[in-house]
Amino acid sequence: MMIEMIGYIGSALVLVSFLMASVFKLRIVNTIGSTIFTVYAFIIHSYPTAIMNICLVLINLYYLVKMSNTEKNYDFVEVDSKDKLLRYVIDTYTDDIKKCFPNISTEFSDADRGYVVCQNGKPVGIMLGKLNGNDLDIELDYSIPEYRDFSIGTFLMSKLAAAGIDKLIFTGSDEHHKEYLNKMGFVKKDDYYEKVL
Repeated sequence: MMIEMIGYIGSALVLVSFLMASVFKLRIVNTIGSTIFTVYAFIIHSYPTAIMNICLVLINLYYLVKMSNTEKNYDFVEVDSKDKLLRYVIDTYTDDIKKCFPNISTEFSDADRGYVVCQNGKPVGIMLGKLNGNDLDIELDYSIPEYRDFSIGTFLMSKLAAAGIDKLIFTGSDEHHKEYLNKMGFVKKDDYYEKVL
């Protein structure tokens, strides 16, 4: 019974991994499930199953290492804040943007700076804001769901510093954004957050 439980746990983790929106989380949970299932396969002497799961673990590890290397995976693109492709991405993800930032207006009419992070030509992160001197007042700092666990924020902020921006200021809702802001080194002031680059 105990041996079967190992197999059930491994199988359950592999199945659960495919329900995750985040590709990063999917690969982590799938790796854990495949490792457990490999152990189970060796215990019951099912070597083809063990070999298949070892291959899955190696494939997942390869992509996890690749994902962690942001310099090779991401491109920084400065765009006009009224760019049509940027507008298309915002319109496509409007529902998710509003979940992340309750009561946000997706017009961004005050924004005069736009930055997009792409992976292999696909827009995966957006920052829109208004420049005041060398400070950027952020109106939107958003990553699409599949890429939310990656280091897009770190990559983007290193590029913003190189573009001459000294400080980021975020005055929007932190209801679903607080963990990200803290992780990225923003400091809570009275009713806003700021990060010196």
